Amino acid sequence: MRRVMFYILILAVFNTSTIFAREFHVSVKGSDTNDGSSLTPFKTIGKAVQQAFPGDTITVHSGTYREWVNPLRGGESESKRIIYRAAPGEKAEIKGSEILTGWKKEKDGVWKAVIPNSFFGDYNPYQDSIFGDWFYRMGRIHHTGEVFLNGKSLYEKETLAKVFNPVPETRIKDTLGSVYTWYCESDQNTTTIWANFQKFNPNKELVEISTRRTCIYPDKPGINYITISGFHISQAATQWAAPTAEQIGMIATNWNKGWIIENNVISDSKCSGITLGKERGTGHNVWSADKGNVYNDGNIHYIEVTFRVLRNGWDKDHIGSHIVRNNTIYNCEQTGICGSMGAVFSTIENNHIYNIWTKRQFTGAEIGGIKFHAAIDAVVRNNRIHNCGRGLWFDWMTQGTRISCNLLYNNDLEDLFLEVNHGPFIVDNNILLSPFAIRTQSEGGAYVHNLIAGAVFMWPEPDRFTPYFLPHSTNMAGLTTIFSGDDRFYNNIFVGAGDKSALNTEMKYGTEVYNNPKLPVWMSGNIFYNGAKPCDKEKNIIESSTFNPEVKLTEEGDNVFLNLTPDQEYYNHKDQLITSELLGFAKIPKARFENADGTSLMIDKDYFGHVRSSDNAVAGPFVDLGKGEVMLKVW
Repeated sequence: MRRVMFYILILAVFNTSTIFAREFHVSVKGSDTNDGSSLTPFKTIGKAVQQAFPGDTITVHSGTYREWVNPLRGGESESKRIIYRAAPGEKAEIKGSEILTGWKKEKDGVWKAVIPNSFFGDYNPYQDSIFGDWFYRMGRIHHTGEVFLNGKSLYEKETLAKVFNPVPETRIKDTLGSVYTWYCESDQNTTTIWANFQKFNPNKELVEISTRRTCIYPDKPGINYITISGFHISQAATQWAAPTAEQIGMIATNWNKGWIIENNVISDSKCSGITLGKERGTGHNVWSADKGNVYNDGNIHYIEVTFRVLRNGWDKDHIGSHIVRNNTIYNCEQTGICGSMGAVFSTIENNHIYNIWTKRQFTGAEIGGIKFHAAIDAVVRNNRIHNCGRGLWFDWMTQGTRISCNLLYNNDLEDLFLEVNHGPFIVDNNILLSPFAIRTQSEGGAYVHNLIAGAVFMWPEPDRFTPYFLPHSTNMAGLTTIFSGDDRFYNNIFVGAGDKSALNTEMKYGTEVYNNPKLPVWMSGNIFYNGAKPCDKEKNIIESSTFNPEVKLTEEGDNVFLNLTPDQEYYNHKDQLITSELLGFAKIPKARFENADGTSLMIDKDYFGHVRSSDNAVAGPFVDLGKGEVMLKVW
């Protein structure tokens, strides 16, 4: 009997963590020999990680934590998570960098630091270079490390001479900043960094160098239901996140389910800020690794990876369903958020993403504010994305996806690129104001109630076979090429470039690019201003080629205001309410335009969430606009 009671007691103690939710506190003033209470907190987040079980909370207090947070366990369900949070009202920073002191002056502006390789532990970013499928290094080496002066990254150069004699980079916006440069050399024992700090003395300023691959990342899959909330996260030496590779950003989920990443400030990643990507076991840069050159085709390599991922349990029960919301993400040179197949069934909302790929020292086919492969049943809404190369890039397997109520501007490649998707997907109530608004190499899309003030491009892709799926599923139904067409455009406002619209024959500012698609298209209720031109299949339109609605965007602090002046015809022009019944089925997957839960869809809310009905189904993303010049706070 005593033995039975003993085992019952042991089990009770062992299971305490699963019965009572605990809160562990972390403070830079604490100690890892403490118990983690509010009065005697731990010193490192890593110590709290060792103690946390499902239902527990790790609260991190003000200070800078230079460590890799590697979660050992996840939660059990949406209601029994492990929560990592910054203490309310406090600034908790997690950095992938270390402070570097002891700089020696070489000449005016240029300083040198010699660092023992033991400083870096098991990873030296100045011996590692950026590499991966679809990465283009532009003829030089780019190390994953970075040098920061008072929080601003310097520009790596490929020769020491370019540090001693920097030349301003005139093709980027940060021309003045581009003369702050660095160069490195490394041998078996030491790493040497030369940096041109211009007028600053680095021994009197804050100089940091990236030393860790990531900031928050479980090194194994299966760590589900984690919340990351309220942190400032920056300066990691992240690697290129190809869709055929293990994708590791500064926050990365590693092929898990049910993470919430919210209310964080994420900046200064060498490559990506947040990654919701695949893991390494199904392939890592498989195209680059194919030394046998059986076929030199990245498309086929990614198809093979997709089949391996399916055999590895890629489905709704195990992967995706993440929420990424209310984050500010900037100064990342590849993506703000990206994910290959790991973003399925996820919601990405209310994020402010800007200054992505601004230094432009390298390039590649995986760059954008948000770049997703296989965003099946994902919702991307209410995000502000600007000053990126591409704003939103949905590549392969965009099915059941809704792209709604986003504000995009000052993106110099385009606001929205849809590459080799078969649909159905819905693009509604967005404000697209960059010179190039939409590029679509896809079919099966519905573009509804958008304000589109940039050029529109559409073309087929007869040489690439890409997958489509059973509705609301990762079960593959087939593969085929992109024919072009099978798109719907309802109740949009298109704004051209005035006289310039007619001068540049390659720039189309309306739906006229759809005059000769292979598959049918459906178009009604659209308005064409200032040189934008309709497709010959349009119905119930307004075409006013000489009227300019004077669309203008103004940033005032954290707020953004939109000015526009519709003409009188706008107020008298209505079309039907957009529903699943009207949109029908995407031809290739034979799937209905509907909500992710399979219920019927109705576009009955505008950009602001105001009710739209058959009585006020006007073109564009706003209902009930006043007369004359209108000013709207759109962020």
